[in-house]
Amino acid sequence: MALSSEKTGEILAKFRRGPADTGSPEVQVALLSERINGLGEHFSAHKGDHASRRGLVKLVNQRRKLLDYLKASAPEKYQELVERLGLRR
Repeated sequence: MALSSEKTGEILAKFRRGPADTGSPEVQVALLSERINGLGEHFSAHKGDHASRRGLVKLVNQRRKLLDYLKASAPEKYQELVERLGLRR
């Protein structure tokens, strides 16, 4: 499920590094997290939707790779992002 342009704009404003930043790992992880959360709601209503479940697994793997990269290159930014998104409990 795609995010609306308003929701995408809100996420970009919240997580970007500079005024023209749209592709930093922090922004990408935040956008992926929002899509993953939306799909979670979808699966509570549609339990048999296995094609979308495959897409969810791909999104989770992509987010995991970006988080691994961020953790290796900038651990302080990784820690801040994880806290802001509430990914680790």
